[in-house]
Order: sequence, then structure tokens, then C-alpha cells
Amino acid sequence: QVQLVESGGGLVQAGGSLRLSCAASGRTVRSYAMAWFRQAPGKERELVAAISSSGGITYYLDSVKGRFTISRDNAKNTVYLQMNSLKPEDTAVYYCAASGSTIRTIVVHKAMDYWGKGTQVTVSL
Repeated sequence: QVQLVESGGGLVQAGGSLRLSCAASGRTVRSYAMAWFRQAPGKERELVAAISSSGGITYYLDSVKGRFTISRDNAKNTVYLQMNSLKPEDTAVYYCAASGSTIRTIVVHKAMDYWGKGTQVTVSL
């Protein structure tokens, strides 16, 4: 079993930055692809970014390309999402997730093996 705990969310003004962290425990996630999803009120959950187990392959939602960066530190069993130039439309609960599948499978099927409970990100005008 893998437990994922997100942190780093909060309230920020438009144009600001936040760095989300996802700490894994229970077992190493070194061999798992990791991803960040988000869900805004009244909207479906969407895949924001994903990173392969080695960190060599990444995926980004078009609307966050150039603004968000996903990274991982396997030694710390932690995944990060650096969010810059935040916009009000980025407001959502952000979830960390782990998958034993490939990035391609994550992007197509959005099926993950483990989920965190989420952290709220609110971007004000």
C-alpha cells in the first residue's frame, strides 16, 4: 500500500506561484509513474501533469504548459508541482496519484492505483 499526502496549497493572487508537494509513504514510489490531477467545483477531474518513474518523460495539460513543472525526488519519495503565473481558472483541489502503468496509459485512461486526499489551491484576481 502507498499513502500519498499533498501539501503546499493555499490562497494566492493571480500571477503568483505555489509549489505543491506529494510525500509518499508505506512503500517506495520509485517504480511508479506519478501525476497531479485537479478538480474544480462543478467540473470533472482532469489530469494536469504526469511524470514517468525515472523522471525522463513528462506530460502536461495544454492550459498549464509553460507555467507548471512536475518533478520528482525518488530519494525523498516525493513529487512536486511548481505552479507559476497562476490564473483564477487554476483554482481547484489538486490531487497527487501514483500508477504502476506508463505515462501513455495514464494520459489515455486516467486510471491510477493510489490517490492522495487533495490540497486546495485558490487563485484570486
